[in-house]
Amino acid sequence: MRPSRFTPPDDEPINWKVFLKLWPYLTEFKGRVWLAVGCLIAAKMASIGLPFVLKHTVDNLNLETTKEVMMAATLGLIIAYGVLRLANVLFGEIRDTLFGRVTERAMRRLGLTVFNHLHKLDLDFHLSRQTGGLSRDIERGTSGVSFLMRFLIFNIVPTLLEISMVVGLLFYNYGVSFAFVIFASVVLYAFFSIKATDWRTKYVKQVNQADNSSTSRAIDSLLNFETVKYFNNEKFEANRYDVDLEKWETARRNNRLSLFALNGGQAFIIAGAMTSMMALAAINVANGNMTIGDFVLVNAFTMQIFMPLNFLGFVYREIRGSLTNIENLFKLLEKKPAIVDKPEAKELKVTKGEICFQNVSFAYHKDRQILQNVSFTIKAGSKVAVVGESGAGKSTLVKLLFRFYDPTSGSITIDGQVVAEHTQDSVREHIGIVPQDTVLFNDTLYENIRYGRPDASEQEIEEAIKLAHLDTFVTRLPDRGDTQVGERGLKLSGGEKQRVAIARTILKRPPIMVFDEATSSLDSQSEQAILSALREIAEGHTSFMIAHRLSTIVDADTIIVMDNGTIAEQGSHEELLKLKGLYSKLWQAQQKNNSQDEK
Repeated sequence: MRPSRFTPPDDEPINWKVFLKLWPYLTEFKGRVWLAVGCLIAAKMASIGLPFVLKHTVDNLNLETTKEVMMAATLGLIIAYGVLRLANVLFGEIRDTLFGRVTERAMRRLGLTVFNHLHKLDLDFHLSRQTGGLSRDIERGTSGVSFLMRFLIFNIVPTLLEISMVVGLLFYNYGVSFAFVIFASVVLYAFFSIKATDWRTKYVKQVNQADNSSTSRAIDSLLNFETVKYFNNEKFEANRYDVDLEKWETARRNNRLSLFALNGGQAFIIAGAMTSMMALAAINVANGNMTIGDFVLVNAFTMQIFMPLNFLGFVYREIRGSLTNIENLFKLLEKKPAIVDKPEAKELKVTKGEICFQNVSFAYHKDRQILQNVSFTIKAGSKVAVVGESGAGKSTLVKLLFRFYDPTSGSITIDGQVVAEHTQDSVREHIGIVPQDTVLFNDTLYENIRYGRPDASEQEIEEAIKLAHLDTFVTRLPDRGDTQVGERGLKLSGGEKQRVAIARTILKRPPIMVFDEATSSLDSQSEQAILSALREIAEGHTSFMIAHRLSTIVDADTIIVMDNGTIAEQGSHEELLKLKGLYSKLWQAQQKNNSQDEK
């Protein structure tokens, strides 16, 4: 079973420093926090007063006095009991309401921070991540903030405060025996809960890991729904998913049995403590050292302490889990992106759009060199195409231009400005791309096109649709531009998705345009129409094309032929044909294939 990326080892202790990391997210409403703490103390004071009112009420009923005096005093005590009970509830509700805003804002800020951080991480991270497992880590981490704040601040802390006050009151009023029983049972309960919870943490982590694994497996299979169908592998996918579910089932069973052992031990300690307290109180009443009211007070205090204490075991277990989940989230935030803007990085300013690769070398891994001393220049307003066999390094040039990676050596400049010395945002702002594999958002057709420039008007979107030769397709749709394209654009064909990508780039209208196999999913007729449109919109812009079909780039000013990470040839279409080299062979092979297809 593949573990969650950020799951700590089973023997790793709780990292209490998580609270220090979390604190900045809670300081936005300091006034609310202190007011909530005040309400917390007031609620506990009212709660502590309730057993005393019960004691005096019972004792008052046993007094030998007139019926009128007894009823008046009892009625007053009953009213006081009602007021304290109401105050306890009201202060608790006000406390929860006040602190709810603090917790929700902290979750919002933390969630946004993680979201922004994920977009800053490098391409390698996103290529190797498990989307399902990562989404569950984020979900559990942000939910853990809510649970931690709600139960730690408003359950554990108030309970410990109440226990301290009760132990002091019992010692003051009834001696060391009652205070000792309460104190010893609380310490024993806390010690057992912590040790037992630490012991069973490995089972909780196994459940989380199995949950992540099964969720990732299901999402991955559903995202590749068509591939599953193409190869008739529904049973294969179901069997793989069932293997993960079996591990999840086993982990859940172990977790449940360990929980039974923990709850059983806690119940034994609580039962022993309550029995001891009641026995001591009964003996003292029988000996005349305590009144019936005192017996009621001790009983009320014991139940009042041990009821939340019983819940405290669950809270500790969940808080420990929440701390682990939040720690996973902060470990994600601690992950440094490989590509970072330098502190002195400036905004890239493009006036012409000239691109220059100077002795660029690059390797994804040390043992896998992709580019070796690649040098070429794309003059402003010109059209340069890169061709070559698969794996020659063509797409890597695009990734380096967008600063998804920085060159191992050498430099890339735009209008004489070194790309690596300028902010990533400003570099990408001036470059538009039509990728080979277009992935769309699960939104409307219009919104996917608008993504190229979110502030574009409807008229500009319509114009981009026409230039991308997408208007005929849109008019045939029942909902026209408001048609939902489905997850990853699965409701559209490959050609339709590429036209949307072209329209999106047209809408952006950047000075530099990159086309990575931009017409690979189009038929010949559509391809010619799109190429005509691309020539129109690329006029006056610098165009950088990665091409497989050589027929689409015969009009390029310069064609660069890549071979094993180096430039084998470069020149115009006619010049390269005259060389009778690698490009000539590729051209002849494609022409031969086209002739066979026509037959």
